[in-house]
Amino acid sequence: MNDQDRSALPRVGVVGLGAMGLGMARSLREAGYDVGVHDLRAEAAADFARDGGTAFASPGDLAAAVDVLVGVVVNAAQVESVLFGIGGAAGRLRPGAVFVMCSTVDPGWSAELEGRLAELGVLYLDAPISGGAVRAAAGELTMMTSGSAAAYALADPVLDAMSSTVYRLGESAGLGSKVKIVNQLLAGVHIAAAAEAMALGIRAGVPAEALYEVITHSAGNSWMFENRMAHVLAGDYTPLSAVDIFVKDLGLVLDSARPQKFPLPLAATAHQMFLQASASGLGAEDDSAVIKIFPGIDLPEPVEG
Repeated sequence: MNDQDRSALPRVGVVGLGAMGLGMARSLREAGYDVGVHDLRAEAAADFARDGGTAFASPGDLAAAVDVLVGVVVNAAQVESVLFGIGGAAGRLRPGAVFVMCSTVDPGWSAELEGRLAELGVLYLDAPISGGAVRAAAGELTMMTSGSAAAYALADPVLDAMSSTVYRLGESAGLGSKVKIVNQLLAGVHIAAAAEAMALGIRAGVPAEALYEVITHSAGNSWMFENRMAHVLAGDYTPLSAVDIFVKDLGLVLDSARPQKFPLPLAATAHQMFLQASASGLGAEDDSAVIKIFPGIDLPEPVEG
């Protein structure tokens, strides 16, 4: 990309360089953006900037330098801190800039945030993401978005650089988060069911590798079984998505249904499984570690080297 093409791109920043945010920032850099970044871990932002881009000391400093600010933090409390905390971004985004919110949050809170930012002249996209760290690094995320035409007009090229599919679900915030809530219900239940099935097979004496091979080529397979039970086979619980993420997300699922008195028996059971894992000290491990709540099973050990 030549300098003229680069200058035509909106200036973009990413707050939050965890497993997802780092991959998204790298995808933007690969697409030709001069990416600004901020993370509470200053070394993470500095490491990113060494290969191209700029590290900023606060969300506000980053916000003042960009047209599109992408927030990739864990929850609504962290988004509040990014925007309205000390050194926050909300008051330093220029009028007409866009804040792209990629966290899994309560849809009602997201809708309210759109109004709060509008009072400051800032546009907003409700844009939760799905696909995991590997797809984030490849620029192949799925984004579930909703917001105004003006927000899309500025942010569209940024969204395209981070994802393979961008769903436009409506003209106001909240709809993207509602769809993400449904996705997280399925994801959490599928991981819990996969762990239960694998644990049963191991307890029954089936070699874990053989069980995995058969199920991934049978009607009982799911993307979550194939992906997460591979972590179990490797004995590797490095947190690409942690147990505590599903404690949070399935809690949001249940909270969103409660005012409607809508029953979610499978989501509630899966939530209790992740809560049990977290209470057992596994909250920071990969979400596949929920399999460890089952007694009397010999799980594969990590492969040396």
